[in-house]
Amino acid sequence: MSAFPFEIKARDGAARTGVLKTPRGDIRTPAFMPVGTAGTVKALTVEQVKDAGADIILGNTYHLMLRPGAERVARLGGLHKFMRWNGPILTDSGGFQVMSLSKIAKVTEESVTFQSHIDGSRHILSPERSIEIQADLLGSDIVMQLDECVAWPAEEARARQAMQLSARWGARSKAAFGARQAQNLFGIQQGSTTRALRRESADRLIETGFDGYAIGGLAVGEGHEAMTEVLDYAPAMLPDDRPRYLMGVGKPIDIVEAVARGVDMFDCVLPTRSGRHGQAWTRAGPVNLKNARFAEDDAPLDADIAVSNTYSKAYLHHLVKSDELLSQIILSWHNIALFQSLMAELRTAIAEGRLDAYRKAFKAAQAED
Repeated sequence: MSAFPFEIKARDGAARTGVLKTPRGDIRTPAFMPVGTAGTVKALTVEQVKDAGADIILGNTYHLMLRPGAERVARLGGLHKFMRWNGPILTDSGGFQVMSLSKIAKVTEESVTFQSHIDGSRHILSPERSIEIQADLLGSDIVMQLDECVAWPAEEARARQAMQLSARWGARSKAAFGARQAQNLFGIQQGSTTRALRRESADRLIETGFDGYAIGGLAVGEGHEAMTEVLDYAPAMLPDDRPRYLMGVGKPIDIVEAVARGVDMFDCVLPTRSGRHGQAWTRAGPVNLKNARFAEDDAPLDADIAVSNTYSKAYLHHLVKSDELLSQIILSWHNIALFQSLMAELRTAIAEGRLDAYRKAFKAAQAED
């Protein structure tokens, strides 16, 4: 029995809406988690993140263990106190960044040894050390197992090797996590875009037993169509009564399609990264505010987004073109709020049994800037 009750309140096809109850507050699902890479959602205060509608944020184990250091965060009271966020926090295992950012990474059965991208210092990350950092030092509410995520495209033999190592690391992560009552541990399904590998991964995760289940190894270059093909079957392989989390996704259209296939939780750096580079997200797709056509556009980006509807596109265009820091703040805030508004609309559409109509209208409204 998981320490965090998960109540599914309504279903519409494969989609569901519900609540994951944690000691630090309820997480309404489907949920989007803003990414707080180094103890901050970039360009925003925690108050702004809350005002945008977020129930939960994500912290990055790799970045925090390197700077300021997980032990230091623990001495200062844990990640919640350190960054003044009193809601739930999910931390990733650190494995993805080890593979993608470190100067040198060597994977063995025991652990992964890597050099910091910051100063070249040598570190070892094992399943047990990842759990210690996340659960004991950072004090996250939802802890992720250590896994190996391979780049795409991956030959089936390489994908199988990584998936099976991830399954063994998942069992070790579960043993290190123990029987905690105030935190949850999520396992991660791997297997690239091969159905049989995804099935084997899911079976091994279920045998180990986790509080929630993530779908990993997607949004790594395979494209929207290939990703949705995997999502046609991967979520249903995971337990129906526990949260399903699609890691690192993504664009609004990706989220809508994943929700329709039974996914409950998402995270991505896209809203804040786009905001820092002059791009705003709307229900009709991305808008590049560097574009000269906005220079005298007095309309707001979205009249329904309260955090930004007092600013005209002309003003935001001026801020972006002038390299003003305020543009990064407003656009990041707007984008986070837009994603949270999207999640609220999806929850309502599922509850009212009209997700298919919402999905079709959403897809029809998409336009490239």
